[in-house]
Amino acid sequence: MRAIVDCNSFYCSCERLFRPHLRNKPVVVLSNNDGCIISRSDEAKALGVEMAGPYFKAKPLIEKHGVATFSSNYNLYGDLSWRVMETLRMLLPPGCVEVYSVDECFVELSHIPPEQLTEFAHHLRNTVEQWTGIQVSIGVAPTKVLSKVANRLAKKNKAVTDCVLVLDTPRKTGQALQKTPVEDIWGVGYAYSVKLHNLNIHTAYDLSTRSMEWAYKNLGGVVGARLLRELKGIESIQMMDELINKKMIATTRMFGSPVSELNDIKEAVATYTSRAAEKLRRQHGAANTISVFVVPKEQMHTTHFRHGPTISDHVILPLATSCTNELIKPAVKLAEHLYEKGRVYKKAGVMLSGIVPDSSIQGNLFKTPSENKNRMLMSMMDNVNFAMRDDVLKFAASGTSRDWKMRQELRSPRYTTRWEELYQIK
Repeated sequence: MRAIVDCNSFYCSCERLFRPHLRNKPVVVLSNNDGCIISRSDEAKALGVEMAGPYFKAKPLIEKHGVATFSSNYNLYGDLSWRVMETLRMLLPPGCVEVYSVDECFVELSHIPPEQLTEFAHHLRNTVEQWTGIQVSIGVAPTKVLSKVANRLAKKNKAVTDCVLVLDTPRKTGQALQKTPVEDIWGVGYAYSVKLHNLNIHTAYDLSTRSMEWAYKNLGGVVGARLLRELKGIESIQMMDELINKKMIATTRMFGSPVSELNDIKEAVATYTSRAAEKLRRQHGAANTISVFVVPKEQMHTTHFRHGPTISDHVILPLATSCTNELIKPAVKLAEHLYEKGRVYKKAGVMLSGIVPDSSIQGNLFKTPSENKNRMLMSMMDNVNFAMRDDVLKFAASGTSRDWKMRQELRSPRYTTRWEELYQIK
């Protein structure tokens, strides 16, 4: 049996954790630059606050009902996500937890006797909430796709399911599939949902009755057949080993306000390169290729804007490296190449690829001793910045003015990752 553990309105739950007075109150969390709503509590949903809707459009409704509103606090969310996943790893045998996203993970439950599945799922849910303060919903079923179906219904009917639903019989599975629209099946996108409705297939149950030959013909071949087998209860999507070392590392941000000066673009790119290099060193890797992109924002009319095309370029480095100074130099040159005077930009990003273990880099006989000390310098910088936070040490190319920095006007304190922002009890 498989299960998916899904944090309920995760970003909102993280904000509520340190604000007990917001329990059972409407809460929303905004995207980068406070642009759109990316997380809503059940109470906010009941008020009609739309998911992914622009904040300025929802603001009258939010203010009318006193909805608590927060900017994204990724330091807090990332730390609490890690605590939830670590709790599950402690409660399950090694290799039984596959992190799927910041708020979801699949777990392997084949070691649990069938008659104990419901009790054990409740044990997981209660322990995660007790140890971390984050409420989760759990769907259990023979396959990953069916566990997603179970989880959706567990979250939708919390009062009845107590956030846990186990599909351990054909009857329960059939009832769950009949209650699931095809557009809510994991792996079915918008285009295929429209196609299925046109074929008079409206629920997951309708789809599950089709033949494998039909799936090969109408659902994209092998991928569609795999999805259908999962709906029929035949395991076809295996548990995956956790990806510890990434093959590509990217740091991208929307600017807090439109940027038109080259110096601001260069400072932003240098800063993003520094952040990507830190992530690279954390996994003991080195990158062969660095890519930079910028996204222009061109004004069409006084009140209407259109998004310009993403403009990008890359360079292959002569030697794989993880040293920030060796990555900033080509990144800034790429930014200068991409910049066009007179254009306004709304976003930039840096991507590192061609990643190899730093232990596999061949030494350079012609490097000076001072250049070979770069690794020690990077290690020292990382240790200081980790201890003191907020880029106490950085390269001058990152600049001191941050007019382009992302807006987070409603961000809560980073309670679990900053000493100076620890939660205070009076």
